[in-house]
Amino acid sequence: MKKAVVVVALSTILTGCVVGPNYRLPSEAAINQDVAKQPLLDAKGYTTDSQSPPPNWWKLYDDPLLNDMVQRALQQNTDLRVAMANLERARASVQFADEQGGFSGGISALQERTQEAGEQYLLPEKVPVANASNFGINVTYEIDLFGTLKRGVEAAEADSDAALAAKDVARVAVVSDVVHAYVENCGSGAELSVARQAVAEQQSRGELIARLHALGRADVSETSRQETAIREIEATIPKYSARQHIAQYRLAALLAESPAELPEAVRECMRLPQLASKIPIGDGTALLKRRPDVRESERKLAASTARIGVSIGALYPNVILGASTGLTGTTGDLGMGSTARWSVGPMISWTFPVNGARARISEARAEQRAALASFDGVVLQALKEVQSSLAGYEASMDQLNALERAHASAVESASDAHRMFVGGRATYLDDLDASRTLTANELRLTESKVDVAMSQVDLFKSLGGGWETSGDMISPATASR
Repeated sequence: MKKAVVVVALSTILTGCVVGPNYRLPSEAAINQDVAKQPLLDAKGYTTDSQSPPPNWWKLYDDPLLNDMVQRALQQNTDLRVAMANLERARASVQFADEQGGFSGGISALQERTQEAGEQYLLPEKVPVANASNFGINVTYEIDLFGTLKRGVEAAEADSDAALAAKDVARVAVVSDVVHAYVENCGSGAELSVARQAVAEQQSRGELIARLHALGRADVSETSRQETAIREIEATIPKYSARQHIAQYRLAALLAESPAELPEAVRECMRLPQLASKIPIGDGTALLKRRPDVRESERKLAASTARIGVSIGALYPNVILGASTGLTGTTGDLGMGSTARWSVGPMISWTFPVNGARARISEARAEQRAALASFDGVVLQALKEVQSSLAGYEASMDQLNALERAHASAVESASDAHRMFVGGRATYLDDLDASRTLTANELRLTESKVDVAMSQVDLFKSLGGGWETSGDMISPATASR
């Protein structure tokens, strides 16, 4: 008993010893360098003030139909269901790791007809055949003397945090994909509307040419040229129609529905959603704390650091305190004082040689270095995506502004040319050329508006917003666990 007390006392003193490195975000990590602290670009269409994108950024479009699509996707999307299942599995792993060590116990009962060997009792003759019984209760307490179990819990918790971040990554992707598909659907509808309107206008011109031909003011070649102009515009309609259908198929897949289940308003949408205000993007530091892929990678780094301690712990002995009591003897005598037994004391197990254990430590350290490199890569990739999205958005805005000016000029030119043609002061070719230029410009202008809307969605996605309403927010710059 005195020896047991000594072991318990020593264990209590040494319990504070935890093997392996404590997790700290390395100072050399890219997120701590100047590259991650540079201000984001400033340009038209967005603002770099301290305001970050709102959690439900898609509501900036003020489109109830879009809001409904996003909410349905968040409830039904298959990728999110997979991510949620992975998160539940990770949390169960935390519970399992947390319940290792400490107290445990068991009950055993045995009845058998047996003949024991006399030699094991130093008897020269056989021991009689008898009905033997055994009943016992045991309680053990595993002491986490070197913190191996604690490191295991830390690794499991970091893995759970990473799974939560992965779910948030999936949420961001689903939301942006839904908005992207919705914008493409409505944009293709807008392009389809412009093309059909252009066909109607050219058909109206064709009727005018037919009347002028009857009056002798137009020849057959002008009639055929007008027919060609109509067919050229009609040839663009299948492209826009197919693009709209493809967007609807993508939207239905994201909602885990069939295309026929999409609301009629979605299938008939011909108006691009418009932002009510400039896009708030915040600063670079806030961006890296907000993006869930950065948080996921940082938590994986923390988990790999904790696993170094788990690997080191395999080199050290296990200490278990145990106590048991029970009854052992022939079935008829069971319960008599002579059949009672009990024991209490420590058990130390230490395996020699530790085959492969040191290699496991080297493996864990290499895994940590790989996790740090991966974390740096994710940080740099996040910055690249945002800067690229900002540059692409600015370029699409500049193109749109230029096309709007060109469109205003084309409208005026086409109006003047047609008026002069009807008045007999310009040729049909002049009028046809001006109308073709206007039609082409209108189609390019509509396509440019779609590109701007797509760039907006890409920018929102790169900013990493849209996951916050899922609950737990965990900073990627957590100093320690």
